[in-house]
Amino acid sequence: MKIDRIHHVAYRCRDAKETVLWYQKMLNMDFVLAIAEDRVPSTKEPDPYMHVFLDAGGGNILAFFELPTKPEMGRDPNTPAWVQHIAFKVKDRATLLAYKEHLEKNGVQVLGVTDHGIFHSIYFFDPNGHRIELACPDPQEEEKLRRLDAVKWEMLEEWSRTRRAPKHAAFLHEKELAA
Repeated sequence: MKIDRIHHVAYRCRDAKETVLWYQKMLNMDFVLAIAEDRVPSTKEPDPYMHVFLDAGGGNILAFFELPTKPEMGRDPNTPAWVQHIAFKVKDRATLLAYKEHLEKNGVQVLGVTDHGIFHSIYFFDPNGHRIELACPDPQEEEKLRRLDAVKWEMLEEWSRTRRAPKHAAFLHEKELAA
């Protein structure tokens, strides 16, 4: 028994239409479908919602709920803004840079390009405050992934004992953190 793939990932949004239009314009995602009810099917509680689904490529669906009767959404005040994010893979660095230019031209503040060793990323926020990452593979991704695979259990065990960053994979961010 094994999971096939993610069916969809759902987040909350402030305005369903604004969210759909933003993801279409900024990330070229197609609007797949919308579902709306006055009661939640799983719990049966009265709670009107709009649930929109966007094509994130490769059979992946990114979904959002607008909940007009609930208090304004917030974030976990104990988790830094850089931690929780949605990351999408793009084909290559040229595509990553084209997205960066497109986003900035449309008034979106973009952080990066950040070199993560196995991939390179840019970061920005959607209109709901969700942090988004676009990542492209590093030319030496396969070799670096093999190196990481060889040390993953040692790293996890060391972290579990010490709660300090193991140095087995320090090569990944060597260039980025030296800058």
